[in-house]
Amino acid sequence: MELWDAYDENFRRVEGRTLVRGEPVPEGLFHLVCDVLVRHTDGTYLLMQRDLSKKGGGLWEATAGGSALRGEDPLKCAERELREETGIISHTLTELGRLVSRETRSLYVEFLCVTDGDKEAITLQEGETMGYRWVSGETLKHMGPHELVTRRMQPLVPELWR
Repeated sequence: MELWDAYDENFRRVEGRTLVRGEPVPEGLFHLVCDVLVRHTDGTYLLMQRDLSKKGGGLWEATAGGSALRGEDPLKCAERELREETGIISHTLTELGRLVSRETRSLYVEFLCVTDGDKEAITLQEGETMGYRWVSGETLKHMGPHELVTRRMQPLVPELWR
């Protein structure tokens, strides 16, 4: 069972409240999600292809990310998700912005990881992703909903604005 801290819409933890993955998030509460966009120093961006068993299977994701576990702050969550989903270890993530989704009762904290690591050394998380590729900012900028799962990150990176 995966446990999450409950938050208010101002990104403050609600003491004494715990959320359980798969259960509805009560009215007025939110769970925290952290995403990491990976840009190589050569200017390309990492895309990962969602596993066919997942919602949006076969589409591409521009971020590694997921829900913060109970007790995790946004940065620790982002570092863990990045490591689990790509094999990249980074302690120098830059926060790009925060978004609130009342529809999904989710709070999103968006990060950027700039790496000079080996582009062929990406380690995919079984059951989450099934492939990866590096693309230019121009390619990522023009990917549509039939290719890309979400465009939540793009408005936060000037190079990727449409």
